[in-house]
Amino acid sequence: MGLSKLNSLYREVILDHADHPRHKHDLQTSTNTITLKNPTCGDVINLSIKLDDQDQIADIGFSGDGCTISQSSASMMTDAVMGKDKETALRMAKTFSDMVMGTEHPQADLDELGDAAILSSIMSFPARIKCATLAWWALQRALLEEDAPTDEEEA
Repeated sequence: MGLSKLNSLYREVILDHADHPRHKHDLQTSTNTITLKNPTCGDVINLSIKLDDQDQIADIGFSGDGCTISQSSASMMTDAVMGKDKETALRMAKTFSDMVMGTEHPQADLDELGDAAILSSIMSFPARIKCATLAWWALQRALLEEDAPTDEEEA
């Protein structure tokens, strides 16, 4: 596939997630919640997670406002981690953060990210890295804190 067609496909996937976000809703009940804000651009992600008794993500939802990259990344993240156990989701968040900073990972790790793996090219645009990682940072912080703070924190 030519580079032009590949770039077009990437744009289509990003725009699809931005225009038709998956899991963009507030949860009625959750075990872990957090709000993170990117102070440089104003992106805000409110993330709610419901873990079941086996520490698997039984439900996940996000709300907030932001650019196309932050909103599509949040949609991709929620799709990728839904049904995963806590440790797997944390590993995926680390893989994503590493990927957008240019760190190499085995293809199997990248495949596990689903659509979010296409954001690997964001490292070419350093100002957008925080936009792409905001939801993934929220995931890490929410899962690592039993009672994650609900007031806005800066990422």
